[in-house]
Order: sequence, then C-alpha cells, then structure tokens
Amino acid sequence: MSKKRVVYEGKAKILYEGPEPGTLIQYFKDDATAFNAQKKAVLDGKGVLNNRISEFMMTRLGAVGIPTHFIRRLNMREQLIKKVEIIPLEVVVRNIAAGTLSKRLGIEEGQVLPRPMVEFYFKDDALGDPLVTEEHIAAFGWAGPQEYDDLISLSLRVNDFMSGLFAAVGIRLVDFKLEFGRHFEGDSDVPRILLADEISPDSCRLWDFETGEKLDKDRFRRDLGGVTEAYAEVARRLGIIKESGETDNVVSFTGGK
Repeated sequence: MSKKRVVYEGKAKILYEGPEPGTLIQYFKDDATAFNAQKKAVLDGKGVLNNRISEFMMTRLGAVGIPTHFIRRLNMREQLIKKVEIIPLEVVVRNIAAGTLSKRLGIEEGQVLPRPMVEFYFKDDALGDPLVTEEHIAAFGWAGPQEYDDLISLSLRVNDFMSGLFAAVGIRLVDFKLEFGRHFEGDSDVPRILLADEISPDSCRLWDFETGEKLDKDRFRRDLGGVTEAYAEVARRLGIIKESGETDNVVSFTGGK
C-alpha cells in the first residue's frame, strides 16, 4: 500500500492519511526515546515488535468489550486504525511502585500498591507531561465529567485483563500508559471513547515474575541493554512469535520492514 500524506509524526510512530475516510495508517518506527526525547536511539526491529504486540493486545481487548481504534494490521510495521480526536491526557495505571511514583513519593520500587492507582498527565512534551488532577481536567475542559469517569473505568478494565494475561505467561504488569480518543460514528454528535495509541513494552513496565528482570523500555532508560531482545521475549511468551520461521503468528525481524 502506497503511503499518503503524513498527518502527524511522533517520537515512535507516524500517522498517515488512511485509504478510506475516517481511517489512518499507523507506522511504528525503530526510534527509541526517553526523558521527553532527551535520550534517543534507533533500535533495529523495535517497530516491528511493537506493531505485532500492540495488534495482539488491541485485538484481545476488543474481544472482551474494550472499544479500540484498531482495525487490522497491514504489514510488518503498519496497522489501519480509526481516526480519533485524541484526548490530551495520558492515563497511567499503577499496580506496583516504580519510576516517577517511587521518586516523587519516596516509595521503594517494587512495593505492591494497596489497589490499582490511576493517574492523569497532561500531554505536552514542552512541559514534561505534568501530573494533573480531576480539578485541572474539569477546569480546562480536557475531558467532560462522563468522559473522565469513562477513562477511569476503561483503564481499570484494561488493567484487570492485561494483568491476568501477562501473569499467565510469567510476567508482572507493573504499570502502563494509555491514551484515548473521541470517535464520531456516522452522523452522531456524541463521540464514543476509544482506546488509542499503542500497547507495547514501550508503554508498559513488565517484570519477569521469578527474576524481576525488566522486559520493557526501562532497559533503554537505564542503559541495561538488550532492549529488542526483551521485547522479543514478551512477544514469544504471548505466542506472537517463535524462535524461527514465519507463520500467521510468527514474525521475522531480519530486514527491518
């Protein structure tokens, strides 16, 4: 499929005009960034892995009733998605203390939280994606009262499903980031909230249950090495890829396309 006009280019993905009205093509790059793009690298094969893992997660979430923007995967690096109006909030669900939560509150990394915690961050790289409250969200109109409730409800449902899915393959879901968008169907003036963006080791903290080994983007943030190998391990455990060969559930990383 020939690429069309670039609609948006972010740190890890490019959005192209889709083949049909109301659609976009989401292309996964190999670029890796951290600390609001202060740290950058290109990791061969990362985009391929994230495309396949995100397809897997979005498909299964859709099957249990979570509405998503995902339509279908087009090739090794691209997927067809519904065009949405992105809500300018990152929703972070935390099960275990790690990252900025540990630094901000002085909680030891690895401490299990008494219940899943939902946080909101305003999407603005120039401001460092600041943590915001319900009061901020309401005052500045980033999401309406019902949308706010829907974001929390959907995020907790995603957490319940993904926690079980990862636990079944020996992975602990520490925390993760979600983005949502408004989708107008037909002539309706009332938008539907859809899960958007991606779900991958770029957006989740994933630890091996037995060893505590990090299988996520923290390997890049903390210079641990083996980033794409860790992502591939997640894909293998989920049954997305195998050691060699290529079938419907297998992806080859050679060639990078």
